[in-house]
Amino acid sequence: MDGSKTVQENVGSGSESVTIGDQKKHIISYLQDFLFSPERARTPLRVLSGGERNRVMLAKLFLKPSNVLVLDEPTNDLDVETLELLEEQLMNYQGTLLLVSHDRAFLNNIVTSTLVMEGDGRVGEYIGGYDDWLRQKAYDESKKSVREESPAKKEVTENVSSKMSYKDRRELDTLTKKIEKMEKRQQELHEKLADANFYKDHGDELPGIQQELTQIESDIKTAYDRWAELEGDGV
Repeated sequence: MDGSKTVQENVGSGSESVTIGDQKKHIISYLQDFLFSPERARTPLRVLSGGERNRVMLAKLFLKPSNVLVLDEPTNDLDVETLELLEEQLMNYQGTLLLVSHDRAFLNNIVTSTLVMEGDGRVGEYIGGYDDWLRQKAYDESKKSVREESPAKKEVTENVSSKMSYKDRRELDTLTKKIEKMEKRQQELHEKLADANFYKDHGDELPGIQQELTQIESDIKTAYDRWAELEGDGV
């Protein structure tokens, strides 16, 4: 960027209009999307604040034709206004976004899938952002703890039903069927989100599916907790 030139000249390279996708837009109108008033757009770059300079860089970045963006810690050193602007621009970006970030709130707001380095050379893929990963991780650990029983516990479990009340036996049987049904639905949703064409053809369904997945994960965990409680009461 040239400090002696105005914001308008740096972003528009002297042109009165810019092209975004297949549409043309006046440079001043485009810069207003990046929080520059017409007066500020005609200001030399050298007098701008650090946050304003970052917004100029973003304005230049999103004018470049692309279908993939790779961002490394994009929120570093951004003020609140610029961070909100970046989120808005990325939400409207039509291509594929790959980013590395320690900003958990930013990840929650932006991404549809999270890759997590899990140790021993393993990389896990989870639907949603950081908090979604935490919920799925907690659910997986809960399910694992219930299913990984010692041989002694398994032997006890086989005889649990005979020591339960009729009401508890019925509830345990119902829980088993309910968990199977919920896990089947959970698998269906994961397969749908893993389909490469889903985001192109049904991207508007994503918020509803993520909400349903979150609820299912919570319900499954609750059901497993109750299952463990019933087995404990029957011992």
